[in-house]
Amino acid sequence: TAPKKTQFGSLRDEDRIFTNLYGRHDWRLQGALRRGDWYKTKEILLKGVDWILGEIKTSGLRGRGGAGFPTGLKWSFMNKPPDGRPKYLVVNADEGEPGTCKDREIMRHDPHKLLEGCLVAGRAMGARAAYIYIRGEFYNEASNLQVAIREAYEAGLLGSDACGSGYAFDVFVVRGAGAYICGEETALIESIEGKQGKPRLKPPFPADVGVFGCPTTVANVETVSVAPTICRRGGAWFASFGRERNSGTKLFNISGHVNTPCTVEEEMSVPLKELIEKHAGECRGRARLEWGAGLEPPVLTPLFAGGVRGGWDNLLAVIPGGSSTPLLPKSVCETVLMDFDSLVQAQSGLGTAAVIVMDKSTDIIKAIARLIEFYKHESCGQCTPCREGEQGASGEGLRAGALHGPIPIPIPAGVDWMNKVMARFVRGDAQAAEIDALWEISKQIEGHTICALGDGAAWPVQVRGLGDLGGPAAFPHPINQLLCSMQGLIRHFRPELEERMRRYNEAKARAVSA
Repeated sequence: TAPKKTQFGSLRDEDRIFTNLYGRHDWRLQGALRRGDWYKTKEILLKGVDWILGEIKTSGLRGRGGAGFPTGLKWSFMNKPPDGRPKYLVVNADEGEPGTCKDREIMRHDPHKLLEGCLVAGRAMGARAAYIYIRGEFYNEASNLQVAIREAYEAGLLGSDACGSGYAFDVFVVRGAGAYICGEETALIESIEGKQGKPRLKPPFPADVGVFGCPTTVANVETVSVAPTICRRGGAWFASFGRERNSGTKLFNISGHVNTPCTVEEEMSVPLKELIEKHAGECRGRARLEWGAGLEPPVLTPLFAGGVRGGWDNLLAVIPGGSSTPLLPKSVCETVLMDFDSLVQAQSGLGTAAVIVMDKSTDIIKAIARLIEFYKHESCGQCTPCREGEQGASGEGLRAGALHGPIPIPIPAGVDWMNKVMARFVRGDAQAAEIDALWEISKQIEGHTICALGDGAAWPVQVRGLGDLGGPAAFPHPINQLLCSMQGLIRHFRPELEERMRRYNEAKARAVSA
């Protein structure tokens, strides 16, 4: 048996699946064919459902949208005895998570990779058609997709005889209207059906009753796009990257206080520090001339600066997986690996793998308060804790309770209320005991929301129990995301909260005495 890998990262160019992320090559059909897309797709389709699912399961591919659910297992749920209803694949391209733009790059610069992925994934689950639900603001991406779909139909790659395989498969694009909540799979289905984008109660699950009442699987753009390459190169090849249970390659967004923001494909389990320093650095100054040994010609090596603005020592914190995942302080960022299990052990999550870097110039309390304001704004208001937040405990009531012992908790205390409390934390207009009170009140949300399968909305606050579910981003609900942002702040930056409150109260006391 081959020894287990202990070093991860530095993905070779020949192992990259997405070879046009930066739009340097032709994104249309002829360019896609030159890059290897649509190669032997007919043979893949003719090998049948069981073979495709077997390769996907062997690869260890887990959902790339945040949940991290095993893809092969999820797709196999669709293979039930026929009951007369058509099956559908829905691709979640409603990328609205702050800091995340990986799917956008695929749709803009590599749309044929997504279309081929839809065909292969649809064959694996016996789907009749795919609906690509794309964020309304993505005008250019939607236009490119429509052009690519037309090219695929004209070339016989889609339609009644897709790739000459005898398999009928259609692809449609549905544009959203800018609602973040439609990233939740059942809200997305409601929107496709022309209804308000509000999450459904589950069960029934989409695999039983999905779009138009038919069996449906909702999958992420990146998850679907890698399926053809896995089938061509083999599931074992894909599984050779990353750690066990965290295999494959992954798209990472790096933004914030870095020298070169970018989207890059890397091996799963790459160290976070290496990811930032290697890919978000910038070339500075003249290249260094390095002489080879013997008769080898000299090599020009560019001089690179580190990824973090001002150097690694200037790092304050990193949000590792989009704004829905709790932030990590610099001490944790030194050693943590970028995969599902490692980040859950660090009490965060991989999420969408959107790395948001914050240096020491950041007002960390204000930054988290701004994220919470975003989730408050994007709440659909269907669940009581979201809709009735103002009727929860008032700021003064919380303050008095925190100072004089246990407080009665009037549920619901929701997103709007927490947003107001965080606004006071930004000013420092609070007492240290309120931090614990806020933490305790957040736990009372558990079991009071439709999204996130009820109790799941409050699990991130309790920290444990998320390992097999991909971390907090597995449950895309505004309350869940808000709690994740808040818990990272309280866990790692409580001294900063208390210091700000102390300064505010001292200034207030001086003003009164004057």
